[in-house]
Amino acid sequence: MGFTIGGIREIRSGSRRRARSTEISAVAEYTGLWGWDVAPGARAVRAGSGRTDCSCGAADCPSPGAHPLAFGEELAAGATWEKAGVVWAETPGAAILLPVGRSFDVLDVPEAAGRNALARLERMGLPLGPVALTPTGRAQFFVAPGAAGQLPDLLYRMGWDDAALDLRPLGPGDHLTAPPSDLGGHGPMRWLRPPTLDTADRPPQARLMVGILAYVCHRSAA
Repeated sequence: MGFTIGGIREIRSGSRRRARSTEISAVAEYTGLWGWDVAPGARAVRAGSGRTDCSCGAADCPSPGAHPLAFGEELAAGATWEKAGVVWAETPGAAILLPVGRSFDVLDVPEAAGRNALARLERMGLPLGPVALTPTGRAQFFVAPGAAGQLPDLLYRMGWDDAALDLRPLGPGDHLTAPPSDLGGHGPMRWLRPPTLDTADRPPQARLMVGILAYVCHRSAA
């Protein structure tokens, strides 16, 4: 039996419902289980001639598909699945963004260096938090709030202040695109080390891992 137009519409509608349910479940997990705030974010939109526009509608958007929606309601930690459903119904298809600088800061390094550092840190038995992977080849380590401001001093005290390191801090005012959302049209975010009940609300202090991250970044550059 062949497909009918109505059948195709029903399949597409079902796919959209499943995608929306997945997004809402992820949002509810982040707020209810891991205790993080969540903000609806813009999506990248493929336009003609290979151009990427932003769903926010601004023609000169500096960060297509990688910023909070001005009209989206932020969800506080502890929000329920029902509340997530209400908010995402107002911003269908929104990306899931985590505000940085509240429950955690982020140390961002090249993916290869991040994988190397994670293996070293695990062998050393050091405490670790979640680690996200971007589709653009970056590893993002969750650390205790305040790390972004402390990083220059930590690098100085460890003798890495004069090295050319691809080690970037994210702190208050920044947002991290959370899995499984798409990052700026480049593809979905993933977890290299998923959050757990032991690590989500108690990420490690940056000083415990900055030395290793700086070392592997330096070796990767060399």
